[in-house]
Amino acid sequence: MTFLFKIGGIVSPNLNFLIILSLLASPLFVQAAKGDKASTLVVYSARKEQLVKDIFEKYTQETGVEIQLKSGKAAALIETLKAEGSKTKADVLLTVDAGNLWHATQMDLLEPLSSKTLNTNVPAHLREKNGRWFGLSVRARTIAYNTDKVKPEDLSTYEDLASKKWEGRVCLRTSKKVYNQSLVAMLIHELGEKKAKEVVAGWVKNAAYIYSNDTKVLEAVAAGQCDVGIVNTYYLGRLLKNKKLPLKLFWPNQKSFGVHVNVSGAGVVKASHHKEQAQKFLEWLSAQEAQKTFAQVNMEFPVNPNVPQSSETAAWGTFKPNSSFNLTEAGRLQKKAVLLMQSVNYK
Repeated sequence: MTFLFKIGGIVSPNLNFLIILSLLASPLFVQAAKGDKASTLVVYSARKEQLVKDIFEKYTQETGVEIQLKSGKAAALIETLKAEGSKTKADVLLTVDAGNLWHATQMDLLEPLSSKTLNTNVPAHLREKNGRWFGLSVRARTIAYNTDKVKPEDLSTYEDLASKKWEGRVCLRTSKKVYNQSLVAMLIHELGEKKAKEVVAGWVKNAAYIYSNDTKVLEAVAAGQCDVGIVNTYYLGRLLKNKKLPLKLFWPNQKSFGVHVNVSGAGVVKASHHKEQAQKFLEWLSAQEAQKTFAQVNMEFPVNPNVPQSSETAAWGTFKPNSSFNLTEAGRLQKKAVLLMQSVNYK
C-alpha cells in the first residue's frame, strides 16, 4: 500500500508511512504499548482500608503513582478476579493468610515474578516458590493466657492443650475461619494426620466456649470464663492498647517446630496491564522503610529480616517461629484440615 503526503504542493509517496514508523519506534510509544507505565495501580485488598491507606498514600507521594483500592473479603475478591478474567482492572491482590493466596494461585490468577529484591527481602518459607505471592507482614498464632489463673511454666505446646489438665479451660475460635484452618494444616504437616486429629479432638473436648473471633476469645480469657485461648498476636496488641487486662502471650513448641506464623501478602494479578509497575510496588512494600509502617500499623512483625520489630511487639518477647513449614502448604493441606476439624465436631 502507498501512502501520499503533500508538502509545498509536491506529493511525496511513503513519507506519511515513514513518519508513522518513526513514531511507532519511539521509546514513549513502545513504553505505552507495553502498558507497564501506570499512573494508577488498582489493588484488590482484603485488608481493612485504615491499615493500608497511609502507606499507599506515601507510595503515591514518592512515585506519583496513585493507588486505587477495592476492599472486600478475601474469598469474594478472589472470585471477582476469576469472574473478571482478562477484563479485570486489578493489578495487585493483597490479602490475609497464605491459604487465601494459595487459592488465588490455584486459580491461575497471579503472575510468577522473578525479583531479586523480593527474594532477598522475603524469606523463602514466607513466599510462593515461583514468585506468585510474597508475604509482607507476619503474625503468629499462639497461646494467650490469664495471668491470674495460669503460670507460664504450666504451658508448653499446642499439643499439651489437648491434655486432661486443660479440660473446660480452653477457649477457641470457630473452625470456619482460615486462621485456624492454616494452624491445623501446620499440625498435619508437623505431626502427621493421625496425631493432629488427636490434638484437635482434645482441644474440642477441653473447650469451654467456641467464639466467632479472636477478640471474643481474649475477652473471655481475661474475664476468667476460660484460662487459655489460641489467637493471632495482633488481636492482643489491639485489645491492650487502651486497657489493662490480665493477659499475656506464651510461645509454644520452642523445643520442637516452633510457633505457627502466617502472613498478609500480595501478588501481581496475571491479567494486569501494568505488571512491571505492580512488581515495583511489591518491592517497595518489602523494603525497609515501608516494612516498618506496614507491620507496625496492625501490630504485626516485619517480613523483612533486616527490619526491627516495633517496641510494642518486642515487649512480647522473642520466640522461635516455625520456618520448616512453607506457607504454600497451608493452602495445599487446607481441605484436609477442614475435614479433620469436621470429623472431631469442631464447629
